[in-house]
Amino acid sequence: MSVKTDTEVIIGGKVFTLSGYESEEYLQKVASYINNKMTEYGKVDSFKRQPLDTQNVLLQLNIADDYFKAKKQISLLEEEIQSKEKELYNLKHELIASQIKLENTEKNVKNLQSELNESSKKIIRLETELKN
Repeated sequence: MSVKTDTEVIIGGKVFTLSGYESEEYLQKVASYINNKMTEYGKVDSFKRQPLDTQNVLLQLNIADDYFKAKKQISLLEEEIQSKEKELYNLKHELIASQIKLENTEKNVKNLQSELNESSKKIIRLETELKN
């Protein structure tokens, strides 16, 4: 099992200690994401005029929106992967079936070529007998 990580991060100008089984780099990345969202919305005048508790809820809603959009995108990509895997599976089977058909056709051609050679020999033999 992973080792629990405690790391200090700065969010909104305040120091927090985050704990988790993720790497320190990951925890810093999460804090950076929150800070970027706060900075992004802090530039919007209508957001700055809201009470602090409303600002926090709006940030939480925006982060939740990002989460659900990312989750939906993952779901769509997973469906696309499944579709591509199914298509690949079908193409592989079609290729195998075509290879088997080709092998059978090649065998048939060899057999027909052999029959043709035998028939040609027989014709030559019969023509020779007729001449004699």
